[in-house]
Amino acid sequence: MSMRILSIVLAVVCVSAIGLYANAEEKKPNVVYILCDDLGYGEVGYNGQKMIQTPELDALAAKGMRFTDHYCGNAVCAPSRASLVTGKHPGHAYIRANSPGYPDGQTPIPAESETIGKLMKRAGYTTACIGKWGLGNFHNSGNPNKQGFDLFYGYTDQRHAHNYYPDYLWLNGEKQKLNNSGGKNKDYSHDLLTEQAISFIKKNKEKPFFLYLAYCIPHTKWQVPDLAQYADKDWPKNMKIQAAMVSRMDRDVGTIARLLKELGLDKDTLILFNSDNGAHGQGGTLQFFQTSGKLKGKKRSMYDGGIRSPMFAYWPGKVPAGTVSDHISAFWDMLPTLSELTGEPIQGETDGISILPTLLGQHDKQKKHKFLYWELYESNKPNCSIRFGKWKGVVLDTRKGLEIELYDVKADQGESKNVAAQYPEVVKEIRKMMQEAHIKNPFWDKDNSPLYNVKAARAATGVDQGKK
Repeated sequence: MSMRILSIVLAVVCVSAIGLYANAEEKKPNVVYILCDDLGYGEVGYNGQKMIQTPELDALAAKGMRFTDHYCGNAVCAPSRASLVTGKHPGHAYIRANSPGYPDGQTPIPAESETIGKLMKRAGYTTACIGKWGLGNFHNSGNPNKQGFDLFYGYTDQRHAHNYYPDYLWLNGEKQKLNNSGGKNKDYSHDLLTEQAISFIKKNKEKPFFLYLAYCIPHTKWQVPDLAQYADKDWPKNMKIQAAMVSRMDRDVGTIARLLKELGLDKDTLILFNSDNGAHGQGGTLQFFQTSGKLKGKKRSMYDGGIRSPMFAYWPGKVPAGTVSDHISAFWDMLPTLSELTGEPIQGETDGISILPTLLGQHDKQKKHKFLYWELYESNKPNCSIRFGKWKGVVLDTRKGLEIELYDVKADQGESKNVAAQYPEVVKEIRKMMQEAHIKNPFWDKDNSPLYNVKAARAATGVDQGKK
């Protein structure tokens, strides 16, 4: 099928999909996509957390739809966000790992990338990315203002985002100095992100808006203005800070949800909540709080503790209240979901499948993935994994070949029993999927360690097109 015919088919499908949620005369729904940083699957009350209090998130999840089998784009920040923003799984995505050797932050996405920001802007939305970007900077092709976002406020460099009391944050292409020099620590960046989000919603309440709110909590450093309800706990100090950070984020999500209701926008706004990867697990938090819940692993792991997301969706009157979905989905499904929601066709290719039918409770209309695929390049040990129905295949070091561990994650959520020897045909099928899902990449490749010859890679790919 030619690309022209394919584009026409996509346009027809997307436009007809508007009838799934609204009459043609109705205003397009607002979308608030909230992404936390290093928040574990078990770090929220609605997934079993007992020590850290998240009442606002729990209430929204209870009044919306909770997803048990939604997956992050990857097990670390940059490739996970790239998958979310560009709609491609890690075997096709341009960014497949963090890239600390790249100047001025992380490897930028190419100028011609299709993104959720560009799609929503074409659909007539005012768009904002507030928080942590990690996909390039203002002087290269990753410039968020050139990737579809009318407003950017926050951190472009994710290493800069490790500090909640930075000297500055970016407001579009300008550095906004903060009152944090000389140890003053007055401007807590998380609070500033929330203030900007509130301001953006109020300013754009009369027209459709898309807010990608990429919070940094609970990524370390352990920094918080106060310990709140945990001050008198007989816990190690960093455990108190971790809990206070998560509860502060929970409080602010609740504030945003109430604002939408006060403005009469709650029934016209889809809220999606996720984490970019599994729990960081630093300093004993994994064991102390059981931040991965019953899942195995944490951030940087191809086990589910590294890549399963604590997702919920909330949209009064549209998303069925008090429901739980086990539909198997991932970050790269967000681009086609927004396409179907708005009727705006995708320009280019995606590995995703819209989950809008699931969100609307129309499960008989929901298409499904044959499999989900991840690959990651961290600590000079490239690895990959597949979710295939009830099966999970994990390869710990692809340099040694595709030696697959196999788990039945429906019966064995904690991936504790490797059953590869009992199901050789399933292993064979998964190995074939892994080989088919991977295409070579100029920065990373399955057969090599991460390639940080940045100068050569940039020259070969033209990734710095779009400089100011």
